[in-house]
Amino acid sequence: MRNIQGVIFDWAGTMVDFGCFAPVQVFIDIFTEAGVVPTMEEARAPMGMLKIDHIRAMLQGERLGAKWQEVHGRSFTEEDVKQLYAEFESALLASLANYTTPIQGVVATIEVLRKNGLKIGSTTGYTDNMMDIVVPHAKEKGYSPDFMVTADATNGYGRPYPYMIYRNMEKLSIASCAQAVKVGDTISDIKEGLHAGVWTVGVVVGSSEMGLTEEEYYALSDEKKREVKELVTNRFLEAGAHYVIETINELPQLIDTINEVMEQGETPYARL
Repeated sequence: MRNIQGVIFDWAGTMVDFGCFAPVQVFIDIFTEAGVVPTMEEARAPMGMLKIDHIRAMLQGERLGAKWQEVHGRSFTEEDVKQLYAEFESALLASLANYTTPIQGVVATIEVLRKNGLKIGSTTGYTDNMMDIVVPHAKEKGYSPDFMVTADATNGYGRPYPYMIYRNMEKLSIASCAQAVKVGDTISDIKEGLHAGVWTVGVVVGSSEMGLTEEEYYALSDEKKREVKELVTNRFLEAGAHYVIETINELPQLIDTINEVMEQGETPYARL
């Protein structure tokens, strides 16, 4: 078979939690408590990574690293990373259930994909403990993939490593990387898909990369919406995404397009 067999989705910012706000405020809070106040951009930049890797990446940033040195009189250590992560995990678990509502269009799109015979997989920057909260709450609200895996199952190798995608392919019996599509809302998602050699798609509206609440987005003027969407689209394309869609509603038609280019002999590897 030459056509797409399955779609592997990210969770927060792609399928649930418009704007991916569950972790962002917690990152800001724990760093602020440590005397190092990050900007929203610094808190969001590593989004999509395993959360302990996200914290490490923030501390490795030039400004935050220098600020940590100034406040604490030394460079950060791995013990600092572990302590910050422990604080992050505790705070996130306490609030995570409130950020499990499917983004508009998700439930209907999944129904269409399944009617078309596609398998639905998922990867995430969350851990098993976190997903133990997210999965059942999202299911109650109408979204449940066929398979979910975290980096706990891949020896801690989360994004941008490709191994969670490969676990999905194994579980869903997808024989070729060219028969899988990865959909996500962060640069880390794009890198994960490209490293796995699958078709890689960025979704704009509701994304962490866009960084707006649903209310903030829909309050924008049409001109401002176009500007924001163009900015995020360009970021995804510059990161190497094969395709970018505004909303998840466009995905079934995009998959038809991918099937057509595959019939002409194109593969996802050719665009790396």
